[in-house]
Amino acid sequence: QVQLVESGGGLVQAGGSLRLSCAASGRTSSIFGLGWFRQAPGKERAFVATISWSGGSTYYADSVKGRFTISRDNAKNTVYLQMNSLKLEDTAVYYCAVRRVYISSGNPYDYGNWGQGTQVTVSS
Repeated sequence: QVQLVESGGGLVQAGGSLRLSCAASGRTSSIFGLGWFRQAPGKERAFVATISWSGGSTYYADSVKGRFTISRDNAKNTVYLQMNSLKLEDTAVYYCAVRRVYISSGNPYDYGNWGQGTQVTVSS
């Protein structure tokens, strides 16, 4: 099993930046990749970005392309989400999860071992 712990959320003004971290522990050798999702109040959980654990290939939701960057540090078993030019609509709880499939998927059903989430609030 793999356990995930997110951190780095907080309150930031629109146009600002935050970096989220997702630390993985346990059987990390079994990971195809990790992904970030977010869920705003009253909305469904939405895909943000994913990265392959070995090759580092990335895939982003259109809504964050050019603003967010996902990266990994395999030595630390940690995946990061650098969020720049934040908008009010980026406000949500952000979750990381283990990708169970080889392909870079944005389908939440292809993910498991969800972390507890970290709140990101963007103010005007």
